[in-house]
Amino acid sequence: MKIVLLGAGQRGMIYAQYAHKQGHEIVAVADINDQKREAACLEFGIPKENSFSSVQALLEKECMADAAIVATMDRDHFGHAIPAMQKGYHLLLEKPISPVAEETLEIMAVSKKLKKHVVVCHVLRYAPFFQAIKKIIDEGCLGRVVSIQHNENIGSYHMAHSFVRGNWRKKETASPIIMQKSCHDMDLLVWLVGSECKKVASFGELTYFKKEKAPVGAALRCADCSLKDSCRFSAYRGYLPLMGGWPATVLTGEQTREGLMKAIETGAYGRCVYHCDNDVCDHQVMALEFKNGVTATFNLSAFTNRMTRTLKVMCEEGEIRASQAENTIEIIPFCANAVEQTEATVVHPAEADSGHGGGDGRMVADFLALLEGTQAQASSDITQSVESHMMACAAEEARTLGKVVDMDDYKMRHMKG
Repeated sequence: MKIVLLGAGQRGMIYAQYAHKQGHEIVAVADINDQKREAACLEFGIPKENSFSSVQALLEKECMADAAIVATMDRDHFGHAIPAMQKGYHLLLEKPISPVAEETLEIMAVSKKLKKHVVVCHVLRYAPFFQAIKKIIDEGCLGRVVSIQHNENIGSYHMAHSFVRGNWRKKETASPIIMQKSCHDMDLLVWLVGSECKKVASFGELTYFKKEKAPVGAALRCADCSLKDSCRFSAYRGYLPLMGGWPATVLTGEQTREGLMKAIETGAYGRCVYHCDNDVCDHQVMALEFKNGVTATFNLSAFTNRMTRTLKVMCEEGEIRASQAENTIEIIPFCANAVEQTEATVVHPAEADSGHGGGDGRMVADFLALLEGTQAQASSDITQSVESHMMACAAEEARTLGKVVDMDDYKMRHMKG
């Protein structure tokens, strides 16, 4: 199988690496960043004539592969995905499909019209941890699901890196955080519940990462700050100890102390987290009602020490408590009274063998199996993934306008024609 890579950043390279390890050929790359493009050419043996400084330049050429990995920035997906399908490529499309509801629906419509596979990178569906929860629910040992509590704990340092200093700090140039970070979680809820969403309410704002919260004496950049040795958001403390690993590798391809120091002193990731131009929420909650009667709450928060997800699934005959960080799922049948003891079953799913809890590698394999014709549909086919995006878009409307959004009405308002 031949594949072209549109966007050679961290996510695009990860997917391309998994495909390459499985024996498939990465034949071309497009990226505006010379360093990233050159790194991709070196790793995959891409000839110089198949290295392009823009996606448009690559797509002007005749179709040169079976599929394209689309891992460009959020708001570029619409302008890249549709022309790529029109050129003849099937797509492995990084989430979000698009931050814009109309564009998301249009990409799905074009994929159906052109009969092109589009697999969305909702990698958590493929992670053994979440697949184990899904299996427990579907087996019905605790009866029907009634309600779910789902928490996405971003981690304060992850928030500072990605959503304050980083590429996803502004909703107008990237996505609202409920879309960029949590369309994963909307997808998980739809999948676990087994129903489309009926109504959405949401509340949240940017509370902490702003100039009003800056400590006395904080400078605009860490390099100039008297607090650089003590502040927990100091770029020196955040990146230098992690040289060679994420997120230090995002700052520069030169993973040496000198290279990181230069990036901190001159680049975006050396800015004070209280003096950036970020505007996405640092906490947001949602209340959801599904068409099959299940209710759910979702809590997105930067104010956690760990990057992980925790869930409580409340069923008719018992509950499921799950911690992704601990890789532990407890199945707890209900008692008859306050003193009776029931034995909980503890499940430890398979350990991760790739990123996102084992989801990255399994998703790429699913996509390639689909193209090879060994399976009929991928788990995260665009027809399955669109619902999560509509929920995230509706949540942002609910949050900004202070109303409960009816999902059927929302979809009708944003459907082309």
